[in-house]
Amino acid sequence: MKAILALADGRIFEGTSFGAQGEVNGEVVFNTSMTGYQEIVTDPSYYGQMVVMTYPLIGNYGVNKEDFESDRPHLSAFIIKELSTVSSNWRSQGTLHDFLTKYGIIGIQGIDTRALTRHIRNKGAQQAVISTKSKNPQILASQASQLPSLEGRDLVKKVTCKKPYDWCEGEWELDHGKTFFKSDPPTPSSYFIVAYDFGIKRNLLRKLVQAGCRVKVVPASTTAKDVLSMKPNGVFLSNGPGDPAGVKYALKNVQYLIGKIPIFGICLGHQILSLALGARTYKLKFGHHGGNQPVINLKTNRVEITAQNHGFAVDPKSLSSDCIITWTNLNDNTVEGIRHKSLPVLSIQYHPEASPGPHDSSYLFKEFTELLDLHK
Repeated sequence: MKAILALADGRIFEGTSFGAQGEVNGEVVFNTSMTGYQEIVTDPSYYGQMVVMTYPLIGNYGVNKEDFESDRPHLSAFIIKELSTVSSNWRSQGTLHDFLTKYGIIGIQGIDTRALTRHIRNKGAQQAVISTKSKNPQILASQASQLPSLEGRDLVKKVTCKKPYDWCEGEWELDHGKTFFKSDPPTPSSYFIVAYDFGIKRNLLRKLVQAGCRVKVVPASTTAKDVLSMKPNGVFLSNGPGDPAGVKYALKNVQYLIGKIPIFGICLGHQILSLALGARTYKLKFGHHGGNQPVINLKTNRVEITAQNHGFAVDPKSLSSDCIITWTNLNDNTVEGIRHKSLPVLSIQYHPEASPGPHDSSYLFKEFTELLDLHK
């Protein structure tokens, strides 16, 4: 079936649909990863966004129950060059088309994703509408131009859990077939961590368990006093969608926790922690989305390739003198990590837990447990 993608600035792309039918809107961003499309589709950080994959052939290894990063897809739509007609992999349990259809996610293929990506790079990420119903692209573009941006909006409330839960599942091991560690984690639990769910990815939780942590996940609105009453060894601030400045209740809670307990923030958690320390954030032109972002450790000059997914960044000029910038992005020199000079606080902008990779930064979970040991 014919599908139309209409951007807010009037640019039109026409292709064919897959997955669900209908009409949907969201902010268009591009992702440069070559694999991991199922993880991208189920990443809560993409709530409210339409994702363009720059790699031309998507869906060739199917989908499976083990590569979910949450309980369902969260993005608004999926935009690709070509959908593979073959799902060939020993782990495959279904096709990407059927998967998106099941969850009501619209896909569009057959468009020039190179031209669309170049357009976003030049003009910036913007709102758009995808429709399989309307035949009038000008009307769709007009609708897109009236949509609000992500700035100032609290999207975390759309993806956070409804009530606390315990997580005990470790990393998946190839030698153990298709079974994740559950009741028998690979490392005895030496630490109790409370993880704020701003849109948390499951592999972050697996990495924490692998590092020896017993984890309780709590809703984003959980008060700091309630967290401290659980007597954890540390607090984890997760990834999530949208503008950190729009999640004011999280900022208030993190401000209360700083100095009282070790804190580790990733992605949106890093931005919220930076705001709580007095910094400012701003919206990037087209964000960082993909598995090939180079960052440099400013202490060791070691370069790592990282997976990233964020549309906002911390303003380095706004950081207080008590904070040290530990990592920067080699593409645009944006802040990729901070530590506090005296308090047990660290955070990074990228994803050290990334599945299917890269895995250059997975050691940072050990650094967090070392911080917990020091605080003891």
